[in-house]
Amino acid sequence: MNQDLSIISLILHASFAVQLVIAGLLLVSLASWSVIFGKLIGLGQIKRRNDAFEAEFWSGKNLNDLYQSVGNRTDGAPLERIFASGMREFLKLRERRVADSSALLDAARRAMRASFQRELDAMESNLSFLASVGSVSPYVGLFGTIWGIMHAFVGLSNLTQVTLATVAPGIAEALVATAIGLFAAIPAVLAYNRFARQIDRSAITLETFIEEFSNILQRNATQVH
Repeated sequence: MNQDLSIISLILHASFAVQLVIAGLLLVSLASWSVIFGKLIGLGQIKRRNDAFEAEFWSGKNLNDLYQSVGNRTDGAPLERIFASGMREFLKLRERRVADSSALLDAARRAMRASFQRELDAMESNLSFLASVGSVSPYVGLFGTIWGIMHAFVGLSNLTQVTLATVAPGIAEALVATAIGLFAAIPAVLAYNRFARQIDRSAITLETFIEEFSNILQRNATQVH
């Protein structure tokens, strides 16, 4: 009895529709775990690189020298790219001898805002997939369970005497789909909530840097003109 009601045995003896649902949920679960590990590594690297660049930025290094060093890096932080986009636009307009300091600042700020949006979109990539897995998987598993129960009751209708021993295997086979649906959904929901908080904190860091760097550029533009 214990062997017949093992998870593997229940899946093998389930109806084709339930097996198809279970296979789909397992594939989705595998894909979501791949996204989860990728996000864990990626967001961790972003935080470390942002912290390293922020420490370098506030160390008092000359902005032109910092801009030159940032341009040579291939694995830069989002803060570096935002800094580079703002500095590039600022220097470009200053070389054209734009006399209006507010125009210099507005152009640099727009460039940094555009770079900020690109960085935010990159950090949020695949996050919607985790949200979809977390919200849809339980319902897909429930569909498999309902289908399995219907299939089990249709099979029981041909029996003259129904006991718990005859009902239990069919019901257990159907409930496996719900269990696997929850197995796919719960990690995806937990990971989505964690990554969303991390991305929000990173976005605040980037926006704060944009404002602080804009103030520095404003002072430089005023001094030049």
